[in-house]
Amino acid sequence: MTFESKPASRQIPNPGEPRNQIATSSGRGNEGLDGAGNPGWHLAEKSSPFAKSWAHFVAGGAGGMTAATFTAPLDVLKTRLQSDFYQSQLTASRAARGIPPPESMPLLRASLLHIRETFQILFAVPRVEGWRALFKGLGPNLIGVVPARSINFFTYGNGKKVVSKHFNDGKETAWVHATSAACAGIITGTMTNPIWVIKTRLQLDKSNAEKGGGRQYRNALDCTIKTIRGEGIKGLYRGLSASYLGVTESTLQWVLYEQAKKRLNTREQRLLRTQGELTGQDSFIQNSLLLCASGGAKFFAAIITYPHEVVRTRLRQSPAENGKLKYTGLAQCFRLIFREEGMAALYGGLVPHMMRVVPSAAIMFGTYEAVLRLMGTDSKV
Repeated sequence: MTFESKPASRQIPNPGEPRNQIATSSGRGNEGLDGAGNPGWHLAEKSSPFAKSWAHFVAGGAGGMTAATFTAPLDVLKTRLQSDFYQSQLTASRAARGIPPPESMPLLRASLLHIRETFQILFAVPRVEGWRALFKGLGPNLIGVVPARSINFFTYGNGKKVVSKHFNDGKETAWVHATSAACAGIITGTMTNPIWVIKTRLQLDKSNAEKGGGRQYRNALDCTIKTIRGEGIKGLYRGLSASYLGVTESTLQWVLYEQAKKRLNTREQRLLRTQGELTGQDSFIQNSLLLCASGGAKFFAAIITYPHEVVRTRLRQSPAENGKLKYTGLAQCFRLIFREEGMAALYGGLVPHMMRVVPSAAIMFGTYEAVLRLMGTDSKV
């Protein structure tokens, strides 16, 4: 890899040099313009294409693992609030205190009630069950997150190279990002769905104990065996249709993130043209804005597509005590939740979900970009 002679700052590219062959001391590669005049990051590395393609796999797994570990308690809280068992508990608690159903309240009051109940459960879990309960299911979560993020980032990072090269003259556009993200989401969801089924059932196992039936599962292996015995292999793929519906969220997130990053690249090039180099403060602001872009993209994507999260959790729940499945399909689950619990139930767990996924996205994408730089490549085509 070629480096500039000044390690302390990033230099503006020499107009006489080929713009896509310059590397910089920041490790982010050339942040000049590509042949089409678009801002982009291009490294003049000597690593093989094979090594570059697998860098996305490693960086994605590292980002997913870091984010999942830091946000595990909020994931437990979100899963419980999405389940029908905890929703029934909240309904009974509201009735005992004379609080009307959220769907009958003004939007602001219902939102404040949801936030208050979220924090009440968050503080009650370690008090009643111990602090370890906040990390219940982290093991299977990591087992799911690491390969899921590795597969997703690998498929997306390399997919957009293939799509742009063969179908868009090597240019990155929004439709290239959307197509690559959709393919990555479908592949990832199909390959990792069994892990998420087990993880969800382990997290909700506490509800089975409180119903008087004792612990249903001893560990992840026991849960897997009982699921296959009781429901067959297809039991491990419950909620897959909702996962496919969730591809819209990941696709929207990737498109928003890439568009925001493109504008940040434009901003950086403007600074390079006017100043000749980036100061330490400029680099700090640029990296901070990139973290905000990743978190912001997740925020808007999650808000728009959240109901599928609730439906997916319900579909992955264990069968009822009589062995019959309450939720049998995607459309049936949507209708039943809406009819029995109202529209508000489709947004159950929204607050802890947003508290978790927004910082999680910032951590994950920040780690992903950083690891790519350490491995001598970047996320551009």
